[in-house]
Amino acid sequence: MDGCQSMIPKVEDEENVIAAAQHIVKVLGTNKNLSDEMRKTLENLDVHLSTMAIQSEKSSSGLNELEEQLRSFQEKVVKWDTDHTMIWDSGPEAASECLQVVDGVRKMAETLESLSASENGQWSQLLCQAHNILQMGMARLEEEFSYILLQNRLPFELGHMSFRSSEEDAVDGESTFSVEDDSIEDLVQRDSSSTRGPEDFIIDFVHPDVIPDLRSIANVMFASNYQHECSQAYISARKDAMDDCLAALEIERLSIEEVLRMDWGTLNLKIKRWMRAMKIFTRVHLASEKRLCDQIFSEFGSVRTLYFDETSKNSMLQLLNFGEAIAVGPCQPEKLFRILDMYEVLFDLLPDINALYSDESISVIVDYHEVIDRLADSIRGTFHEFRNAVKSNTSLNPFAGGGVHPLTRYVMNYMKLLTDYGDTFHVLFGNNNDDDRIPNVGTRQSVEKENCGETDSSSNSVMPMSYHLLSVSSILETNLDGKSKLYRDISLQQFFLMNNISYMVQKVKDSELRAFFGDNWIRQHNGKFQQHAMNYERAAWSSILSLLKDEGMNNPGSNSVRKTILKERFKGFNLAFEEIYKSQTGWLIPDPQLRDDLRISVSLKLIQAYRRFMGLYSSHLDGERHKGKYIKYHGDDLEVLLLDLFEGSPKSLHNYHSR
Repeated sequence: MDGCQSMIPKVEDEENVIAAAQHIVKVLGTNKNLSDEMRKTLENLDVHLSTMAIQSEKSSSGLNELEEQLRSFQEKVVKWDTDHTMIWDSGPEAASECLQVVDGVRKMAETLESLSASENGQWSQLLCQAHNILQMGMARLEEEFSYILLQNRLPFELGHMSFRSSEEDAVDGESTFSVEDDSIEDLVQRDSSSTRGPEDFIIDFVHPDVIPDLRSIANVMFASNYQHECSQAYISARKDAMDDCLAALEIERLSIEEVLRMDWGTLNLKIKRWMRAMKIFTRVHLASEKRLCDQIFSEFGSVRTLYFDETSKNSMLQLLNFGEAIAVGPCQPEKLFRILDMYEVLFDLLPDINALYSDESISVIVDYHEVIDRLADSIRGTFHEFRNAVKSNTSLNPFAGGGVHPLTRYVMNYMKLLTDYGDTFHVLFGNNNDDDRIPNVGTRQSVEKENCGETDSSSNSVMPMSYHLLSVSSILETNLDGKSKLYRDISLQQFFLMNNISYMVQKVKDSELRAFFGDNWIRQHNGKFQQHAMNYERAAWSSILSLLKDEGMNNPGSNSVRKTILKERFKGFNLAFEEIYKSQTGWLIPDPQLRDDLRISVSLKLIQAYRRFMGLYSSHLDGERHKGKYIKYHGDDLEVLLLDLFEGSPKSLHNYHSR
């Protein structure tokens, strides 16, 4: 700047030159020997020099005035740096004066630019000085702008937001089929979603009182063509705020490799944090950040959109990178519900993202859609892996007690949870019902026939979710049939199938699965498990009931022969009943209603036959020594003992004595 000042032309030297020239012209004009033509030329030159003298006098006066004003501006700008205090901390008057000074320098520079272009450069050095002062002023405004943003930043409080965390949920993901009883239903508890309108999520990130100051500084910097410096100050300050927001939401910056190495328990917790953060960050932080950007840069059209994009892009990509890491991970059935949740969160937020980001933000929009698509592929792959896992789940030993197999519980509860995602399933699987993707479960027609169009009588085919759930249930039944063959006892085979088909029916009847399976499926499978119950009774009790029939008891013969046959019958009954009691007290029917129903059915057949047999033939053993050795039980005894069956706790009648 000092170099520019030293080169400013001395206007008084120009005035002396003009005066000397005018004196020479006058001296020459006194020469009497000049021709008329020469004299005319000197007169014209004298007029031109007089005009130059007038112009020089005016120019000298204007230049001095501008130079004086510029020096005044320079003194004020330099004083800001020597005071070591922030101007906007000194009050509104100081702030207003600062803006006036800087804007005054800007206007002077514009004036000098026009003069230097028309006056052959004699103003250029003064223009250089004005630009230097303007640069100093802009640097100070940039500093003040950043300072105001940081000092008046409001904390981001999560306490009042209507998003709740469910991090207390626990998941056991050690193996595909490790879930006992109904504990898989604890695998997922869907995060509650807000019903408030978008405008209710907008909060202030900077104190509203300073917004006019920030806008005024931005206006002056933009008018002076220092928009780049202004944007850098804004973007830098607000990027830090974005990072702080993600930190408050417990979002870490993780690589894909780090995510893939995590155990499922840790990853499950981070997914739930991510879903919560994604909703809060998009609907609260981004929406509020966009409003802040619009408030400050409202007069600059699309520029404010570009600044918002630049400010938020890195944080949004950090969130999307985590989603991508989950999507590219291995397809494991226990992850399906979390991935579905992630997909639904991104899908639900898509309108917000489209509203927030402009067409210029194509990278964010493209990345967002790519993550959605990859999660969709992961969901389809994980579901097919679940189905294949059901099909390939094999056992070397029969399931003890013939109760409901863990596989049955797992699959039915798994499908029950899937019903919460019916709409998403329709989107993801609507065009993926081709039969070759569901091997060995029959054709589409067989599945539709099994369902008989219960889900939608107006449709020619079942809904995608119905189709896929029915296919899995068919795979499960095939697997259970194979597992039943592991039992040597035919009655236990039927008992096992009765338990498991009954459990499937009850799960469908008592849950949202009913809407997807249909009442016809329920009727068919009610019939199936009842048939298995009848087959069990026939296989388990027909031989013992045959001992209580009349065949052979009325054949001609001596009384001693009849007694012998009768003793063998009672003896055989006692041995058979005790063997059944010993084994079937260890068999288990988990469903209390089914257990009671089967006990009653067995009791009605057995007790009625036994009492009848006793009534007809027990008198033949009257007077017989050791009668109690043969007639060990009365009808009431059997009725009580039958109540011990199917409890899953083996008992013995070795020391039982009739009452």
